[in-house]
Amino acid sequence: MEKLKLKEKAGYGFGDFASSMFWKMFSVYLLFFYTDVFGISAAVVGTMFLVTRIFDGLNDPIMGILADRTNTKWGKFRPYLLWMAIPFALFGVLTFTTPDLTTSSKIIYAYVTYCLMMIVYTAVNVPYASLLGVMTSNLKDRTSLASFRFIFAFAGSILVLATAEPLVEYLSNDQGAINPQKGWQQTMTIYGIIAAIFFFGTFYLTRERIQPPKEQKTDLRSDLKDLAKNVPWFILLGAGIFTLIFNSIRDGSTIYYFKYYFVSQEAFQLPLLNVPLTYSTLYLVLGQAANIIGVVLAKPISDAIGKKKTFMGAMILATVLSCIFFFFGAEQLSLIFIFQFLISICAGIVFPLLWSMYADIADYSEWETGRRATGLIFSSSSMSQKMGWTLGGALTGWILAYYGFEANMDQTEEAKTGIRLMMSVLPALGALISSIFMIFYKLDDNFMIKINKELSLRRNKEPNTEK
Repeated sequence: MEKLKLKEKAGYGFGDFASSMFWKMFSVYLLFFYTDVFGISAAVVGTMFLVTRIFDGLNDPIMGILADRTNTKWGKFRPYLLWMAIPFALFGVLTFTTPDLTTSSKIIYAYVTYCLMMIVYTAVNVPYASLLGVMTSNLKDRTSLASFRFIFAFAGSILVLATAEPLVEYLSNDQGAINPQKGWQQTMTIYGIIAAIFFFGTFYLTRERIQPPKEQKTDLRSDLKDLAKNVPWFILLGAGIFTLIFNSIRDGSTIYYFKYYFVSQEAFQLPLLNVPLTYSTLYLVLGQAANIIGVVLAKPISDAIGKKKTFMGAMILATVLSCIFFFFGAEQLSLIFIFQFLISICAGIVFPLLWSMYADIADYSEWETGRRATGLIFSSSSMSQKMGWTLGGALTGWILAYYGFEANMDQTEEAKTGIRLMMSVLPALGALISSIFMIFYKLDDNFMIKINKELSLRRNKEPNTEK
């Protein structure tokens, strides 16, 4: 079994650096952009997120099926990183572009551009996620790959969170006038160029090694039938959805929390750009730095006690800490930042485990059925990500509307309470339900070691009498 080199692990991580830049722009800033810059209501945005992302979630298994049936000299999954890098950047810019249209026409534009962005996002990220399942069958290398992926993912997120607001502020200066629409569009253009370059890097630095069994015939009905009987897949799908609800609600409400719950957003002034650095930027960057610590901790902790116990422990701790967070007032800034750090470590631990477990499920399916559909199984990872993001984003918009939120106005105490709930109790419910799902997950590390030994024998066409 070939051990992966550092260069290839880092190359794989480049892909999530690129994706996470856009993911973080969407999860943290897109709702705010639509309500406070683009000019449509929170309720409309919440409904748009639900409608477009449900449609987009259905694209994930289709993309997985398509990728499984792709055959090129570069493999099944890597080519999509090459083909989709530039469209990915282009539609990102269009999503953050504000046309000079009526409100109803703006809503149509938002639906169309956001829907197209999500289609391209799927066309890149389902193959990218599936790539982890065919680069190696070594369990520790898989967890290591997932850890590299998320270190780079959180690094990409930190880049966006540390620079987005200062860049928008700086680029909004239009010959002395303030033009935030221009600032957001040009900021997204910069991120799009960086993302495309990093996707090209992943394509050139990685290799696909694991192939479906030679005797396997392309049969969509059999693939879907196998998936329908794969209980661990359903369990992990549920856990992934609620993990992303936990993360999405916290991210989506942060900028509202600091803009409307605090008297002043400005932490200090950046001397070179002469723009303010806000508490929301510091809070989000701290969270991403803590996420990286969590990612680094995921491998040694899971090596010691197993992926399942590590996942459950992290989510239960995140639940408790998030509930306590609700009771902090605006004057308790130190405690707010300390708990953000601790909660984000818990979230960072979970994400590499999720992706590593999807690779395990692909192996389990092959062991159980004799057939391998890596792309279809990994499409569920993207589907759970988007469904959690969908529900979290929609809930954020609807809850803001329910509590009477009005953009760019002083908020009522009721609206402020709703924003505080979105930073604490509501995401805590998502974390708790995620941990409950994992109680029923049976693919522990000892079982997976047995499965991989048997698969290795089968692939080498050696006799295997155990089952």
